[in-house]
Amino acid sequence: MALRNAVMAALLEGEASGYDLAKAFDPPVANFWMATPQQLYRELDRMEAEGLVEARVVRQERRPDKRMFSLTDAGRLALHDFTARPARPGMMREELLVKVQSVDGGDVAAVMASVAERRAWGRTKLARYERARENILAGRSEEEFLSGTQRIGPYLTLLRGIAFEEENIRWADRVLTVLGRRTDPADP
Repeated sequence: MALRNAVMAALLEGEASGYDLAKAFDPPVANFWMATPQQLYRELDRMEAEGLVEARVVRQERRPDKRMFSLTDAGRLALHDFTARPARPGMMREELLVKVQSVDGGDVAAVMASVAERRAWGRTKLARYERARENILAGRSEEEFLSGTQRIGPYLTLLRGIAFEEENIRWADRVLTVLGRRTDPADP
């Protein structure tokens, strides 16, 4: 999947600056797609040249002018076409898993530290996601929200982000328990 599809999906929320979009794709908060600001700005420029988004300049005092992006009709059509195509399963490609795979010939303490760090990262992201969920629901039950809102996509992707981090935490707990038993000489 191209970054452009994720950008177009984000612009369904409405007009946004590159800075606003960059915050949404920042690794600590992103729940389905991550990109650096440089990647994002390059993609926005390409998308503008292709007519998928349009930008207007907002003059600001005391700050540099900013460009506000919105989807064009061509962008909405491209996003519609993207959603009509079958989705391919994602592939997992994570350095931490290679380290865990190699633990028998590597530095067990360092691998455990990496797993513990990933667990802490997951807990932090999960807490952010839960706060975002509370903000989205705004005191409503999930059913009230889902039956009464126009846009459910962001909420549904947030649920996936929550489930993903919950599973990462469970997995990290299990890995640390197993490796801890294998490295503790007092544990039979």
